[in-house]
Amino acid sequence: MAISVSPLPLLPLRELTHHLSIPTSKSFLSSRIRLCFLSQIMGSSSRTEAGQENVLFHVPDIDSGEMEHVADRAFHRYCSASGDSRRNGKGTVVFWFRNDLRVIDNEALYEAWSSSEAVLPVYCVDPRLFGTTHYFGFPKTGALRAQFLLECLDDLKKNLVKRGLNLLIKHGKPEEILPSVAKAYGAHTVYAQQETCSEELSVEKRVNKALQQVVLPNSKNPKLRLIWGSTMYHIDDLPFNPENLPDVYTQFRKSVESKCKVRGCVKVPELLGPTPSVTDWGSVPTIDQLGLQFDKVRKGIRFLGGESAALGRVFEYFWKKDLLRVYKNTRNGMLGADYSTKFSPWLATGCVSPRFIYEEVKRYEKERQANDSTYWVLFELIWRDYFRFLSIKCGNSLFHLGGPRKVQHKWSQDPKLFESWREGRTGYPLIDANMLELSITGFMSNRGRQIVCSFLVRDMGIDWRMGAEWFETCLLDYDPCSNYGNWTYGAGVGNDPREDRYFSIPKQSQTYDPEGEYVAFWLPQLQSLPKDRRHFPGNSYIPQIVQLKFGNTRGHQSGNPSRTTRQRDSTTRRHMRSHQR
Repeated sequence: MAISVSPLPLLPLRELTHHLSIPTSKSFLSSRIRLCFLSQIMGSSSRTEAGQENVLFHVPDIDSGEMEHVADRAFHRYCSASGDSRRNGKGTVVFWFRNDLRVIDNEALYEAWSSSEAVLPVYCVDPRLFGTTHYFGFPKTGALRAQFLLECLDDLKKNLVKRGLNLLIKHGKPEEILPSVAKAYGAHTVYAQQETCSEELSVEKRVNKALQQVVLPNSKNPKLRLIWGSTMYHIDDLPFNPENLPDVYTQFRKSVESKCKVRGCVKVPELLGPTPSVTDWGSVPTIDQLGLQFDKVRKGIRFLGGESAALGRVFEYFWKKDLLRVYKNTRNGMLGADYSTKFSPWLATGCVSPRFIYEEVKRYEKERQANDSTYWVLFELIWRDYFRFLSIKCGNSLFHLGGPRKVQHKWSQDPKLFESWREGRTGYPLIDANMLELSITGFMSNRGRQIVCSFLVRDMGIDWRMGAEWFETCLLDYDPCSNYGNWTYGAGVGNDPREDRYFSIPKQSQTYDPEGEYVAFWLPQLQSLPKDRRHFPGNSYIPQIVQLKFGNTRGHQSGNPSRTTRQRDSTTRRHMRSHQR
């Protein structure tokens, strides 16, 4: 029977290393303060090792009744009474839901409503989403993310029904379904959120071309109208064209912070009906109908999909638990549910908008306090914006071996090495624990993502695209911009020319899991070992698959990293930048 424990948050792949030099240094004291904060947030239950095999963290950790109440309050705050919004449009439009599975602050949905007399929401269960990855043939959408997506669709359908709409669910390719639907219901326009990467852009082009073949009774063709809505800073408000995006994040951040304003959330009407008369709306498919097998998460973090859950998590993290005030101190944690916001799965599916989070942060600053932690959540959202805009500038080079800078490097695709990494059998507990967490829950901490990326590309020398595609399979919060943006950074092939991104396992272990609690949680065989031996257990664990590129494991049981490791980590700290979503 699973023990339910209060959860911990997230934001994806990217963060600097904060390294220690000597145990008596100020940085050491700062590290201990961070760990103290983390221990307080995690509580005694997450530190208990007896029975850890079944500890489950629910995100959000509120019951269905409270979640519904929180969602209703958010809709009331961020939506407008129907009489407050002008609706001057005529006829019927189709709204094509993609990666924007929400009502609140859905600008494309608002535009669809205001330009029509009736809106027909449609979701296409595209078989290509459940195919294989481009280079290495991994499942494109693993069972964990597929289940999360189905929960998002179920919640979206319920929320639309509450507001006078519904969700037409069709199985097939959008370029085949949408023209057929538009013709059947006489829709003059198909509205959708604009995307930026090649696969999504290709579908948009096919849909547009197919719509041009449809002739409506007025002898006109339905139009495809794409609306921007995936970033905190609107693309039209940038002080430069995306093609001229700075190569360095800090330059981008300083520019938008000084020259741009975040637009307010779009006030979608509380009532969005009517819809056309539809005989069969269809139903959300089951995981079996998608041809996938889903093992329920019984250990680690269990996320619940949907806009209601996203709103519940924001409420829980900011307001109920008051964790926003300490986010910057705890964000590099790895164990539990509340060391970071954990918003990223809902951001990736569009169940919550970054502008909504921005407005909630600003409300928190006004009603409670503003500090480095409140700013840092926005700092991470700017990172997410940066990768989204970067995908426009870089195009498909983001997915190529040499990356945006066309770096020439000889990578290995050794299947034995890769499988040991993928399955958590490298002989390094910190790597193995993170990879097991990923495969079991669909989640990994930001810190963990950087560490396993560095190990794969630096210590193993494996083609970074193999890691990126495996993350694409597994991550609940996968989106192509952030995932491939982060991996090109980690592999040293990104648009930022500073390539030195090595994460020393001994150093990371000592700094972020000094007592081995995280590795012992995922590798129970280590629980009986002394805490200072858990990261390097010698013959008590499986053999190490490769030697580390920098530093060695000897002497680390005493917690004293080698001089080489300290020097290398110092270099990494100078060149890394935060990579959190």
